[in-house]
Amino acid sequence: MSRTLVAYFSASGTTERLAKRLAAAIGADLYEIEPEIPYTAKDLDWMDKKSRSSVEMRDKSFRPAVAGDVWDMGEYDTIFVAFPIWWYVAPTIVNTFLEQHDLRGKKIITLATSGGSGMGNTNKELAPSCPGAELKEGKVFSADTGEDVLRRWAEGMVLA
Repeated sequence: MSRTLVAYFSASGTTERLAKRLAAAIGADLYEIEPEIPYTAKDLDWMDKKSRSSVEMRDKSFRPAVAGDVWDMGEYDTIFVAFPIWWYVAPTIVNTFLEQHDLRGKKIITLATSGGSGMGNTNKELAPSCPGAELKEGKVFSADTGEDVLRRWAEGMVLA
């Protein structure tokens, strides 16, 4: 799996563990999608309709700023994008990340962690953010999923 990147957003560290395990399993480069303004526990309180995450997720056009950038996205053919599921979709910062790059001709494969929901409308809502890319339907994993399981899944997704 040469020329592969695992990019991830993790507000609490759960998705980070999964992304690091995937990158190690497939020998991919690793990149953290970091918000310019880090999320606090209060920001992530989904029960509070006024919390930062609740406000962002209600407004589908909202694009939280990303700190930093991938050194050269052009060198990657396949990009795994990992994130927690928020309100049955990817957090809008994932859209921000995708929209910052020309992803035409690349294979984008999503994977997520979740407290109980599936991928929901994730790909439907991410597709406009990566025009010209092949956006593959992803899967929700436990943060503790083993490297062998991740490797087999990833290889199947890349070859499919």
